[in-house]
Amino acid sequence: MSPRGLALAPPAKNVVVYRNGDPFFPGRKVVVNQRRFLTFEAFLKEVTGSIRAPLAVRNLYTPRRGRRVAQLGDLQDGCHYVAAGSEKFKRLDYLNPGRKELRGMRNSQGLQVSPRADGRNTGSWRALGCFCYSVFRNGDLLSPPFLLPLSKSSPLQWDALLATLTEKADLHSGAVSKLCRLDGTQVSGGEELVNGDYYVAVGNEEYKRLPYLELLVPQDPVHKTLWYV
Repeated sequence: MSPRGLALAPPAKNVVVYRNGDPFFPGRKVVVNQRRFLTFEAFLKEVTGSIRAPLAVRNLYTPRRGRRVAQLGDLQDGCHYVAAGSEKFKRLDYLNPGRKELRGMRNSQGLQVSPRADGRNTGSWRALGCFCYSVFRNGDLLSPPFLLPLSKSSPLQWDALLATLTEKADLHSGAVSKLCRLDGTQVSGGEELVNGDYYVAVGNEEYKRLPYLELLVPQDPVHKTLWYV
């Protein structure tokens, strides 16, 4: 293929696909390469194998509102979809596939954390005597924010917090060295954290200004607070 042809080729897209009706399936990353998949049906065949679907995948839906995707060009880079056969779309919390958060009072860094509660209800966390924050991974538009509950009763050690973030975020760049607000400004201490707010865990690289909230958190006002994995 000529250099001109390569330049005109559509860029590959990365998406995450869930199994329709499966509340525990964590999702699979699939690369949408239109040079490899000439038709939408060919891509659905690839998805069938990738997510190990019990039946052939015939349809893709958006995970929050169940809107059907009709062609390859409708897929958006970094977005999430639900794969289904001929059955109807089943409304589930696909972005929170039943993963267990840390339990007990202290983690391996000695930072006191709270038992798990309903992450979309900050009132539940207040009742348990803790603050709760949602944290995105820097530059990652494929993973929803994870929940970070912290006890009100224990003094917050910033180094221990960064160690906990490193453990939970599992960044490709390594250890978390700083925590930023969505506008990119750096948080320098626990007293600056606001209960219920969103933050971004960053390694040694620069903060990447991306639409984390818009792409990874449901915009329905009823479910807009603390949607996490």
